[in-house]
Amino acid sequence: MSVTKSSNPLIRDPDTLAQSLGLSFDDADLLSQALRHRSSGKLNNERLEFLGDSILNLAISDYLYRHKPEATEGALSRLRASVVREETLAQVARRIGLGDYLVMGSGELKSGGHRRDSILADALEAIIGALYLDQGFAPARDWVQALFNGELTSLPDAQELKDAKTQLQEYLQRDRQALPEYEVLEQTGQAHKQTFEVACRVNVRNEPFATRANGSSRRRAEQTAARRMLKTLQERHQNNSPSESQA
Repeated sequence: MSVTKSSNPLIRDPDTLAQSLGLSFDDADLLSQALRHRSSGKLNNERLEFLGDSILNLAISDYLYRHKPEATEGALSRLRASVVREETLAQVARRIGLGDYLVMGSGELKSGGHRRDSILADALEAIIGALYLDQGFAPARDWVQALFNGELTSLPDAQELKDAKTQLQEYLQRDRQALPEYEVLEQTGQAHKQTFEVACRVNVRNEPFATRANGSSRRRAEQTAARRMLKTLQERHQNNSPSESQA
């Protein structure tokens, strides 16, 4: 089925995008469909986005497996998640000017949909899915890895990507201390806009510590409380450590 190109003169031709990205589609309709938001009609990019999401994950996993031979499974998963996330995909999409090529309904267009992170990320994944269908996995993988080269060559340390609760738990386990306990102290606000106050408590060598934090969800409040607790324990350790002159 042929995909009708947009008649809106403000939306750039998909062929121009393909040329700028170094792509050549045997089936040009696949690229045109990848650029069509669901608000533009029944024939849109949702199915291609579904496919492209899997190809993207595999392409990034392939790169990490080959270039991070010492990384554990957990570290590889965290590194992949730092790349394959909406914010990063949207940044890459903006870098290639993808928003100028998106076809969407008038309402979505007027509300600035071509600048929205979620729409840009989905469209980028749809292009990956379209390329896979058109040329197979190897060309799609190579293109993805080239497109994300900047992100892949400047990855953070995998340890830094661990969430605060995990870091606190590992910190205590290394010192053979009991795991932290979290308690919701207060829950306020209406159902659609609640605030949670959470306490994090630990006992280190029979010395109790507690931190508190607020958040728009229990998870966020717990993460903030854990982050504060970790900082408290690390500062305590530094203050109690003998100086070089005393050592």
